Amino acid sequence: MGSDPIARRVVIHGRVQGVFFRDTMRSVARDAGVSGWAANRDDGTVEAVVEGPSDGVDRVLEFCRRGPEQAEVERVDVDETGVEGLTGFEIR
Repeated sequence: MGSDPIARRVVIHGRVQGVFFRDTMRSVARDAGVSGWAANRDDGTVEAVVEGPSDGVDRVLEFCRRGPEQAEVERVDVDETGVEGLTGFEIR
């Protein structure tokens, strides 16, 4: 597996606040060996940056498309972004 880290900025739309989305995402990211952060935005979306090995980032993006059980994900916007060398996964 190639291991140059990649980074993605993600905005998750739908019923994604108040349903443990960020906390569950942090667990998924840790299990996948991915760093980054997730934050609720004023418009009701969750924004996140994830970086690490591509297979780990893909696992987190797959989670974002379905969310935790109580979430209703309508759409996920994913953009490439620069690797910042983040460590850990922070809820902002």
